[in-house]
Amino acid sequence: MANTTNNATLFTSESVCAGHPDKICDAISDAIVDAALAQDPHSRTGIETVAGANKICLFGEIKTTAELNYEKIVRDKVVALGYTNPAWGFSGESEFSNDIHQQSPEIALGVDQDGAGDQGMMFGYACNETPELMPLPIALAHALTRRIDIARESGELKWLRPDGKAQVTVRYENDKPVAVEKVVAAVAHSEETSAANVRKDVIEAIITPVLTTYGFKLPDDENIIINGTGLWHIPGPESDAGLTGRKIVVDTYGGYARVGGGAFSGKDPSKVDRSGAYAARYIAKNIVAAGLATKCEVGLAYVIGRPDPLMQTIETFGTATASEEELYKFKEKLINTSVKGITETLDLHRPIYSQTSAYGHFGKPELPWEAVVKQ
Repeated sequence: MANTTNNATLFTSESVCAGHPDKICDAISDAIVDAALAQDPHSRTGIETVAGANKICLFGEIKTTAELNYEKIVRDKVVALGYTNPAWGFSGESEFSNDIHQQSPEIALGVDQDGAGDQGMMFGYACNETPELMPLPIALAHALTRRIDIARESGELKWLRPDGKAQVTVRYENDKPVAVEKVVAAVAHSEETSAANVRKDVIEAIITPVLTTYGFKLPDDENIIINGTGLWHIPGPESDAGLTGRKIVVDTYGGYARVGGGAFSGKDPSKVDRSGAYAARYIAKNIVAAGLATKCEVGLAYVIGRPDPLMQTIETFGTATASEEELYKFKEKLINTSVKGITETLDLHRPIYSQTSAYGHFGKPELPWEAVVKQ
């Protein structure tokens, strides 16, 4: 956070729409994960997608009995995300290549014995700033990008094209969010729509309802920036290449809390980059939901081939209402943080991952790691 006065700070987080180039890649990678798990719940996947000007490429590894039509999965997802016009330089008709190979036998050996699929550290976070127990800046940013996509998909704003970003700056006083200071949005739009019309519609149809839902007023007009460069007509990878896993800060807590060393999308739950981060969020959220702290960060660390974490930490930043011993007992009762314990407790070997590829992996009540358990 940046200091503004002795007791006031500002914090900014961003989100991107489902049609952002990096999110296209996350969506494709997770669509392949889901398709594999739907046929073979024990599939092992590490799928990387690259999207560039009129080209989509798959890389990575897989071990599965599933029979997958990779090209169909990819093209269907691109079309579903709104890229239906070849004139934009990227569409369901773009050039496709597949370089996915079989999982390394050295990795498979450890995973098949219920060990972690890789080494690494993961962090989970929760706080009482929003109903989702997420930091307010990232919750607002995600709500804005989701609303942009809904306005396009529903036809409410017919001039929208499938790409966009949002950024929100929140003012805190005495560690409490008190106002939205600035809102930035960038949206791709048709050539027939003027910049003035884009600004008016985005403020009225997107920003105002989102801020109202969270109980905040609009910033002053000069603190609302829409399409900072003026016009934006060509969406997607034609303008900016995309890559799986590049939006890890967007996917987690918007920079408000620490993130681990690995991204999520394209990975099956044996990859602790993904499942460990979900378990850490599960623990942190339940600690806050139980009133044991108003903010909580949980850290985990694993080594490839071994089932149990090498590190487990709970940090409550001085907000705990229970002792450290009680917090760890709460965690132990909540979930076994071995790889097998996490995947079984959260039922992760199923096709649920496509819904994580946009608007963050946390704060969505339908996901198992967001469940609040009464003890």
